[in-house]
Amino acid sequence: MVKNKKIEVKGREISIYQGGIDDYISLTDIAKYKDSTTTDDIIKNWLRNRNTIELLGFWEQMYNPNFKPVEFDGFRKQAGLNSFVLTPKRWIETTNAIGIISKSGRYGGTYAHKDIAFEFASWISIEFKLYVIKEFQRLKEDENNRQKLDWNLQRTLAKVNYTIHTDAIKEKLIPKRITSNPSMVYASEADFLNLALFGMTAAEWRTENPEAKGNIRDFATLEQLVVLSNLESINAVLIRQGLESSDRLLQLNQIAITQMTTLVNSVSLKKIN
Repeated sequence: MVKNKKIEVKGREISIYQGGIDDYISLTDIAKYKDSTTTDDIIKNWLRNRNTIELLGFWEQMYNPNFKPVEFDGFRKQAGLNSFVLTPKRWIETTNAIGIISKSGRYGGTYAHKDIAFEFASWISIEFKLYVIKEFQRLKEDENNRQKLDWNLQRTLAKVNYTIHTDAIKEKLIPKRITSNPSMVYASEADFLNLALFGMTAAEWRTENPEAKGNIRDFATLEQLVVLSNLESINAVLIRQGLESSDRLLQLNQIAITQMTTLVNSVSLKKIN
């Protein structure tokens, strides 16, 4: 098990160990809902039931090729007898079970695969079991949403890497240095940024791309959008400083060149994929 998370059920924290595709839920924490001082005894009492033994055995036969069915049959025959006592450790060591694990250390206690843990929660309280399932499902939904976001980010970055893989494309993305531009006289603040980054106003872009749907920024790359966002903040500062339009444009253009050059040649960006 490689990762520990927690869910909160009716004011109680329940630990979950996650490793690969398997989730193991703390039986010790679930048992605390019934009595926080006798959790080991509660788990042992559950284990000595015949129905529990059969559940554990059938689960192991389905998912564990190394399970020992002969030893399982021995426990099943004894289940229900007054003299029969079964601990998690004894079950694991005797049958080579994997559905239940015992952990020591900071996150110590008895854990069980979610299929088994839900049944234990049901034995403790039907109501509590439903809340456990609800919170566990909420945790998995949150994880799935994060995985989707990560996947979308990786996909976007992959597209970025593809668009900048040749020197020719890199050179095209880096803004040209502005010396003078007649459009500057009539440019709005938004077009100031377009001039600094793209070298043209929105109207000039539409003239050059009459068939394109959208505007100049709709066709910007991820790097250009990042720099554009930075330029918006910097331009606000320059306006407050009282700089003339021509000076602001030259500064914004220089900043755009510097930042775009850094982005398209970023080694770390290429490694994220």
